[in-house]
This record gives sequence, C-alpha cells and structure tokens, in this order.
Amino acid sequence: MSFAVIVSRVLKLPDPRSYGSGNPGATNVLRSGRRSAAALTLLGDIAKGWLAVFLALNVAGSGTVEIAASGAAIAVVVGHIFPLFHRFQGGKGVATVLGALSGLNLYLAGGTVATWLIIAFFFRISSLAALVAAVFAPVFCYLLYGLHPFTAAVAVIAALIIYRHKANIRNLLAGTESRIGSRS
Repeated sequence: MSFAVIVSRVLKLPDPRSYGSGNPGATNVLRSGRRSAAALTLLGDIAKGWLAVFLALNVAGSGTVEIAASGAAIAVVVGHIFPLFHRFQGGKGVATVLGALSGLNLYLAGGTVATWLIIAFFFRISSLAALVAAVFAPVFCYLLYGLHPFTAAVAVIAALIIYRHKANIRNLLAGTESRIGSRS
C-alpha cells in the first residue's frame, strides 16, 4: 500500500503521481503544500517497513528468524516500489527502507540516517543523500554482522534504491537535480 496515495485521497489532495516528480512518496506529497500530509506519508512508509521486519522477527521459527527478517525487509521494499494495488507505480522506497533497517538493527538505521543527514546538509540534494546512504548501508551492516543474511538483504535493498533513482542519477550527472527547498 502506498501511503502517499492513501493520505492524498483521504485529505482530498491530488494524486501524487500526477504532479511534481510523479513519485508517490513523502517528498512529492510535500510539494502539494500540505506538510501534515507529507509527515503522515513519511510515518506510514517508515512504519510499514518496520512492521514487516518486526513481524518476521517475532513470528518466524527460531532457526529461520534471520532469513525471514531479511526476506521481509526485501519484500516490503519491493512492495513499496512496485505496489500491486497502485498499478506498480510506487515510491522510491527511502522511508520504507528506513523502517526496515530500524526493524533489523537500530544502529544500522542510525548510521544510515546520519549518512543521509550529512550529505543532505552539505549538498542540499535529497536524492544524492539517499544514494550515498544506500551505498553505505550494506557497509554498516557488514561492520555489524559480517557475512550474514541481513548484510545480503541490505545489499539487495541498496541495489533496489539505486535502481529506483536512475532518473535522479541522470539529473545529478547533468547538474539539473533539484535541491532541498527548491520548487520543482
């Protein structure tokens, strides 16, 4: 489920796939001018990622907990990026990844968020911050766990985030990517 689409419908806002970047995520919902809608979208997407991993950690059998949590983390991100009920037009997955990483390990999530914040502060480009954080997340996971199912899952998730940002990568290389706080 895409919280950007759901929140927009409930608050009678335009479909976020119809304006701005066309991406149904919190950043694009913010372009509607409703900060509350963007905040609800962000919280919903984070909660969705966390809940999937939390349930897997607490429902799986003792011998399969790490595999189940890893699979749940990947599945929730794939489901966010390619949602079945929204014509496979999903968001870029950054907030959902944050939730999934929080479910796997709070230090992993914290390191990834710190990376995003540092890059966003210095460069003022959200997509660049997301890409750098995605590259570093598997590194942080490896430092915490070594070769582990979580590390493999985080690497797959990072690849999905990078793939989903391919248009942003083109804009970054062309020098046309929008900055945080600018109008698109």
